[in-house]
Amino acid sequence: MFITIFSDTIKFKYKSKNWQYKFDEIKELGLVRKKKEYFLESIAFIAVTAAAYCCMIFTDMMDLYCIIATVVCYACIIIARFHNASEFIYFVYVKDIYQKETRIKIESNDRFLIGRQIDQYLYFQFERSIKNTA
Repeated sequence: MFITIFSDTIKFKYKSKNWQYKFDEIKELGLVRKKKEYFLESIAFIAVTAAAYCCMIFTDMMDLYCIIATVVCYACIIIARFHNASEFIYFVYVKDIYQKETRIKIESNDRFLIGRQIDQYLYFQFERSIKNTA
């Protein structure tokens, strides 16, 4: 379980990270989705293209050798780019009343279970606030 709810405290545990808050200390809790950036792959693509153009224009090599090397490099870049199918990086975001923010990176296959537990926490918090106002 990622979130363990007690009567006055909430404990979080994900892999080797453990932390806890008192129930009234948490101001915001949720999942944050960030799109992956492929900066290294883009730079490698530009470098291979520039090297191929330089070889074709400024050298007397046969064009076939340059094209074969370029296609092989493009294939390696594409394999590196699409090796991991997930397009987003997910974080659990916790902000407390002391303005301290905690962001923990989670795996995309754990996102559904953790999201459901966060929904349970928010439902429990809603029920608790209704009891306090009634």
